[in-house]
Amino acid sequence: MTTADFTGRAPAETVHATGQSQKLTLLPLVALVIGSMIGGGVFNLPSDMSKAASPGAILIGWLITGVGMLMLAFVYQGLAVRKPDLNAGPYAYAKAGFGPFVGFNSAWGYWLSAFLGNVAYAVAIFSALSHFFPVFGSGNNLPSIVGASLCLWLVHALVLGGIKQAAFVNVVTSIAKLVPLFLFIVLAIIGFHWDRFTLDFWGAGAAGSEGLGSVMAQVKSTMLVTLWVFIGIEGASVYSARAARRSDVGRATVIGFVGALGIYVLVSLLATGLLSQPELAGLKVPSMAGVLESLVGPWGAALISIGLVISVGGAFLSWTLLCAEIPYTCGRDGTFPKWFAAENANGSPVNSLWATNLLIQLFLGLTFLSQSAYQFFYFIASVAILPPYVLSGAYALKLALTGEGYGAEPRTKDIAVGALATTYGLWLVYAAGLQYLLMCAVLFAPGILVYLRARRERGERAFSGAETVIAALIVLLALLAAWLMWTGTISPL
Repeated sequence: MTTADFTGRAPAETVHATGQSQKLTLLPLVALVIGSMIGGGVFNLPSDMSKAASPGAILIGWLITGVGMLMLAFVYQGLAVRKPDLNAGPYAYAKAGFGPFVGFNSAWGYWLSAFLGNVAYAVAIFSALSHFFPVFGSGNNLPSIVGASLCLWLVHALVLGGIKQAAFVNVVTSIAKLVPLFLFIVLAIIGFHWDRFTLDFWGAGAAGSEGLGSVMAQVKSTMLVTLWVFIGIEGASVYSARAARRSDVGRATVIGFVGALGIYVLVSLLATGLLSQPELAGLKVPSMAGVLESLVGPWGAALISIGLVISVGGAFLSWTLLCAEIPYTCGRDGTFPKWFAAENANGSPVNSLWATNLLIQLFLGLTFLSQSAYQFFYFIASVAILPPYVLSGAYALKLALTGEGYGAEPRTKDIAVGALATTYGLWLVYAAGLQYLLMCAVLFAPGILVYLRARRERGERAFSGAETVIAALIVLLALLAAWLMWTGTISPL
């Protein structure tokens, strides 16, 4: 495979001029989707899902997520074929369907989610390494931040030097990460206790206790967790321009989704038949290590910790590539300032990488102040990616309703898929809660300045009437969030 295969660093003209053998086929596209989705989140699912939910609520949460994410997978599958001229995935759909400013915010949110997710990954890696080197603690102390920073800039140098090696590492880790996961599932099935699984199935609690609250509240508590582990479902569509066949983009998305969903459901539910809800909620990152240790002894925890380091290391690399792709592509088409479109002599997106990794470094420093850095940063990353997901579903629904690009084809199925995907996205916005939505507004507000710079470079009007209202709303929400954080009403850390 060539450098352009996984990153698209070569200019679009060059990519299209390359031979068919240099394009991405189905297998590397599936590896990219799996490599992007299955990262650190799966290794902490036993604790994350059980913190405020019973087995019954977890089942409902996965059912909602399974249907919603399947609809989103179908959305990306359909759009990849129906709109072959739109490359770079979610942001391109938002821009085509709802205008340049909405498209910009979709790209900005996707970028925010990608680099904040890498911050969470870094914490998870060093928390897992603390099993072998206790000096790293929970993954967000000073030694962890120094270690994560060194890893960050090593990856930075790798990508700037040309990423043929990075593509190879991504495929290897996509395969290697599955081994400890499958072993955990097999051992958990053997050690599963049905009585423990059903003891407090709906979280009502023992006599005289308050339990976990209503089933609806429990289900809501699982939504950002389930979203976090599925971020990356659009990975193949981001590289749709590099696919040998457009139809492979949709196939890779659905195959990756089905495989990941099966693993996630088994990991989170089997754990509830091994340890009680309070025991699971109290485990440190990665909680799967604690579950397996209770089943087979210390070697189980060591195995899972090694698996997490391999898995998250691969996901960190995948998301570094994806992080750089969006600003680079946006810089080329004028959505971002053209500064982001710069390449070095090796065809790597030099300015996009520098901007991304400097921001990761900044937020790595902030993890030192957080009591639960991993959970906080993946919650924020999950909320930031909601605009791209909601707008992708809405664009598919818009096309199906208007008939654009359909001709005489039936549209009923696509209307239902688009409506369900959009509804699921809006449900996630509701389930995220006001606190995280407000804190995300603080991160979206500076993007307005970046957008204005890009529009000025192109000599175009900044906002339409509706876009002015959206921009003003973002600024107002950011100011409100800043005030609430200043007064201590909400806390970012």
